[in-house]
This record gives sequence, structure tokens and C-alpha cells, in this order.
Amino acid sequence: MSLLEDLNWRYATKKMNGEIVSQDKVDYILEAARLAPSSSGLQPYRIFVITNKELLEKIKPIAFDQAQITDGSHLLVWAAWDGYSHNSISEVFEKTTAERGIPKEAMDDYKARLWGMYEPLGGEWHATHAAKQAYISFGLAIAAAAEQKVDATPMEGFNNQALDELLGFAEKGLKSVVILPLGYRDTSGDWLVNLKKYRTPKEEFITEIK
Repeated sequence: MSLLEDLNWRYATKKMNGEIVSQDKVDYILEAARLAPSSSGLQPYRIFVITNKELLEKIKPIAFDQAQITDGSHLLVWAAWDGYSHNSISEVFEKTTAERGIPKEAMDDYKARLWGMYEPLGGEWHATHAAKQAYISFGLAIAAAAEQKVDATPMEGFNNQALDELLGFAEKGLKSVVILPLGYRDTSGDWLVNLKKYRTPKEEFITEIK
């Protein structure tokens, strides 16, 4: 029941106290995010870890002046591929076969089928699909942070285009998707800290079809 207890402990922290999260805890959270499943194992996203205070000050107004950006310890940014290509898929599969010690050609048929499905769907579909994969990793990072008793605040509230420009994502073929400040709650200044957690009751939330 430990994970459920950890998830009940966590909340979207509104005010952080500036305390630094130890590197071993950050590494644990990032490794959980890296090990997340993704469609066809492509992992079409990257995570950027930002601690530079000057840069965080620039990001804060881009994130509508949310204080956790600068009051937290680390800011994690998930940036997804801006699209799929035959080359990007091939590169992942080549690394996969090399790691598994099997012939590079072993995944050629699957790669051809996959690209045959993806190519006609167009750039907007590609970007949306890649972003969905990033969210799987994002969710595991939140759970891992709770396990480590590190506070985290999931944020979609930021100007994606402005953040992409600031971090030079276009040149990397990436688009920012979601961000996650890590830190520790300010128990004296966070209005949400002592409020009871609410989630939709199980009998309303879950429907069993037998």
C-alpha cells in the first residue's frame, strides 16, 4: 500500500520553501521517468533539468509568474519530438537491436509497418502523439517524487512557444509539453497544504464491464 499512501500524501504544492532536493532523489525521479513505457519504445521526448537561477527567473513570467518556478529546487521540462521521421524511428530501433544483441534487420518489418502508419497521419498528429508519450513519463515522475517525499507541482500553465524560444527547442526538433517544479512545501505559507484531498469517489470513477 506504500504507493497509495505516497499518492495520498502528495498534492500540487502551491508554495515551496527553497530547500534543495538532494541529487540522489532527483536522479531517482528522473530514472523513473526514463524507464516509463512509450509507444513502440520510441521515447519521443526528452527531459531538461533546470537549476540555473537566472534562467528560472526568465521562465517564471513565461509560466504566468507561478512562484514554484523560482522557489523550488529543480525544474523539469518535458519536450516532445515535433514529429516522427523514418530516420528518427530507425535510429531508435538500431540502438534497441544493438542493446539486445540481435541483427539490425530484425526490426525492419515492424519499422516499415510503423512508418507506413505514421507517415500519412501528418505533423499535427505526430506532435500530439509524441506529447502523449511524454505524459506517461511525467506521471511516473510525479509518483516517484511522492515516493521520495519530494513535492512536485504539475504545470501546463505556461506559454509553450515562449519557452521553446528561450530554450532553443526548435533547433533541437522539440516542443515543450509540460513542466514539473520539484522542491519542498512551505507549510506556513501554502493555503492548500492542510486541505483534505478530494478525488471522484470510486463508485463514480470506475465502471466495471463484465
